Amino acid sequence: MNKNPYESVIEQAIELIYKKYPSLDERYGEAGRQKCYDDNVHHLNYLDSAYSIRDEKVFKDYALWLNSVLVSRGMKSDHLIDNFVFLKQSFSDVTTMDSERKKGYVQYLTSAVKSIQEQK
Repeated sequence: MNKNPYESVIEQAIELIYKKYPSLDERYGEAGRQKCYDDNVHHLNYLDSAYSIRDEKVFKDYALWLNSVLVSRGMKSDHLIDNFVFLKQSFSDVTTMDSERKKGYVQYLTSAVKSIQEQK
């Protein structure tokens, strides 16, 4: 089985999310953690695709679309913003990744956060 190349980034981001929002464990348990993991795999797939074609707007558009979907379902923009911030923090600990790619990912995540904040 292929391990997700960003598994450590995702796992660290999830720990930060659950540390900030401990009630998530109480409400959703292990199934919630798995859903959070799956969501982050999806975020990073979009991030990787956007970076591969060097188009930051692709990821910003994804982030804005996703935020609108989540807000329409009763979530707060802050949850997605925090998720992206925690992904950025988690990438800072990665040593096995090309530095240009890591820099691009962090830039795209920063831009997405800014776009969501401006839309709020």
